[in-house]
Amino acid sequence: MSLWYGGDYNPEQWDPAVWKEDVDLMRQAGVNLVTVGVFSWSSLEPAPGEYDFAWLDQVLDLLHDGGVKVDLATPTASPPPWFSRLHPEALPVTADGVRLTHGSRDTYCVCAPAYRDAARGIARALAERYDDHPALAMWHVHNEYGTTCYCTFAAERFRGWLRERYGSLDRLNEAWTTAFWSQRYAEWADIEPPRATQYLVNPTQYLDYRRFWSDELLAAYLDQKAVLREHSAAPITTNFVFGGWVPVNHARWAAEVDVVAIDHYPDHAGIGAEEQTAFGADLARAWAGGKPWLLMEQAAGGLNTGERWHTKEPGRMARHSLSHVARGSRGALFFQWRASRGGAEMYHSAMVPHAGADSARFREVAQLGSVLPRLAEVAGSTVVAEVAILWDAECWWAMQGTHLPSSSLDYLAAVRSAHRHFWHADVTVDFAAPDADLSSYRVVVVPSLYLVSDETAENLAAYVESGGQLVVGYFSGIVDPDVRVRLGGYPGAFAELLGVRVEEFHPLSGEVALASGGRGRVWSEDVEAVSAEVVDRYAGGVLDGKPAVTRRQVGTGTAWYVSTELDDDTAADLVSRLAGAGRSAGGLVETVRRRDGGVTWVFFINHGDADAVVPAVGTELVAGAAVNGELVVPAGGYAVVREA
Repeated sequence: MSLWYGGDYNPEQWDPAVWKEDVDLMRQAGVNLVTVGVFSWSSLEPAPGEYDFAWLDQVLDLLHDGGVKVDLATPTASPPPWFSRLHPEALPVTADGVRLTHGSRDTYCVCAPAYRDAARGIARALAERYDDHPALAMWHVHNEYGTTCYCTFAAERFRGWLRERYGSLDRLNEAWTTAFWSQRYAEWADIEPPRATQYLVNPTQYLDYRRFWSDELLAAYLDQKAVLREHSAAPITTNFVFGGWVPVNHARWAAEVDVVAIDHYPDHAGIGAEEQTAFGADLARAWAGGKPWLLMEQAAGGLNTGERWHTKEPGRMARHSLSHVARGSRGALFFQWRASRGGAEMYHSAMVPHAGADSARFREVAQLGSVLPRLAEVAGSTVVAEVAILWDAECWWAMQGTHLPSSSLDYLAAVRSAHRHFWHADVTVDFAAPDADLSSYRVVVVPSLYLVSDETAENLAAYVESGGQLVVGYFSGIVDPDVRVRLGGYPGAFAELLGVRVEEFHPLSGEVALASGGRGRVWSEDVEAVSAEVVDRYAGGVLDGKPAVTRRQVGTGTAWYVSTELDDDTAADLVSRLAGAGRSAGGLVETVRRRDGGVTWVFFINHGDADAVVPAVGTELVAGAAVNGELVVPAGGYAVVREA
């Protein structure tokens, strides 16, 4: 088994004379897999039902002859101009009621019948022609599912989804608390998507639309998957994209792909990029159920932080790639192979930059391509982790509504903060679903799990009773899956387990002192320790002397409650108590273990600017050298040791 290496290849953007050079350079760089056809619909189907496959035939033959496998994509994320002209009703409508026009990618509504028919048509044409092509390694459906629409097609399908979910209007009215603001529905036809309105939208309606849209996008994916499967036995996947705008529950989608594949683009320029890389990789591994997954896209050169362009320093591309591999990826792919000469993303970095192959960037690409085959033996192994952080997309969506008591409450930020603290302590974590079997973990962290079902509450209580250490963060357990507040005092679903009761929230505009000398930020609460031991207290202000951090023995385990966002040093102390690890030297040497049976591999990735000495015994795979006790990992470098 090998590790995949390559990226998106868009030959339709180039003259055929360039194609042979591309394949030669791919061989030079160690590329063994490219994604072809993602945005090529207008080239493949220049008119309705009229196909031009001659150029793709030639490209796939060239790649096969060069030893490069193909992840063949259906191009349905970017319909051609003729489709939008013939089917203007399929153009998406914003929440403000504005129908968008053709001229960019993702200009369609998946609820539009004409779009679904056209998408199945091009998928079928590709499957019929290429299912037995020797270059085909897998199918790549669409690209980065995530486009939302509020048109009449979407409204009608939303009503059908609600009928199936609730069964009756009485049940829907109860779940949506429509007695508030005179919103009670007497006819299904009166229900609309949560479009722009006078003031705040109904929070349960908002959440249900995100749930619906995830299911509707999945149905569109499954349409194409079924067509491909009729003709081909090759694996089928799509590339998951992560962001607050994405209405996709990837954990649920994962069961419908043959391999979980993600795109990952950090938006930090400093060490935050490394923290986010580990975060994205660990989340992908969770979606894959701990099995190998694939990094389908990343940036070869530049990081677009949203505010400025940051060019990756020498070695950073390799470190990011190997962090993904260390955490379970079956390889490292990029967007894209060759930088485009024009178009909306012509300055997106690429494996072959505008400067061409005679460039530092391409030499670094080729160097990484020479390293990955030496690590191929790790493919198929699993990542070792004894700490889990709960992740729930629906909780995230619920907290993106406009009804919360503070605009500073941010589910993703809370989860990332928890992950970051363990990353700096050099502790590898898994992400886990709230209803997962947690018995294998020493520690389970629950950051701001606002929306909680009874089943989740029971699952976490059972985990603690059987000996686990549970850490529940602020603003958790507040509402049920219908976004209705659990009465009797916060933190609602967890109050009894934690042995605390909160009557009032105290959002923070700055920081609050703690008796331990630490600081709290973002949030605080008026906590009463009913049956819990107080570990730390607020110092000063309206909560002076009130509990800030508590713990309670339950069975053979411990349930902690942290009612504020702890500063880094205080959080590091808590991590040390929980996991037996403190902050590593600058948090810059990343250590991850993978295991297969009795064999263990250790990845050491040095993100710092000084050499690091780490304990190791075995064989270092990159250099092929024996290690007997200590290993020097150079500044900005990496090493992978098969332990003796």
